[in-house]
Amino acid sequence: MAMDYHRILVPVAGTTADDEALKLACSLSRKGKTKIWVMYVVIQDRSLPVDAEVEPEIRKGEEILDHMESVAEDLGFEISTDFMQAREAGPTIVDAAAENNVDLIIMGIKYKQRLGQFSLGSVVPYVLKNAHCRVMLYQQ
Repeated sequence: MAMDYHRILVPVAGTTADDEALKLACSLSRKGKTKIWVMYVVIQDRSLPVDAEVEPEIRKGEEILDHMESVAEDLGFEISTDFMQAREAGPTIVDAAAENNVDLIIMGIKYKQRLGQFSLGSVVPYVLKNAHCRVMLYQQ
């Protein structure tokens, strides 16, 4: 059964899995009918105000979003990008998806181990548990 997605959110973290997640979003979308939104979340240290401008992190986020725009452009797609600052990425992703009526969240994840076991970290399980829409993972 083919799904018709109108809004796809691709949260990115600056890994090579992000490129593949965006390519997957493009392949699932229909040009002109699906809005692809790429979001980068800067996690602010609790010792700083949540809206404090930490220049290296801002620069890193802008570079990542610029790169994602060029990946989409190479595929012939236009995307929207957003840079957010928060204390935690998971709730920020879930809330943004709900507020923007997203149909699908696609997250690229790298294979990582913690204490010798495969680990999804804390963000992916939070999104999987709390998202109001479908969530798709692309593991690199």
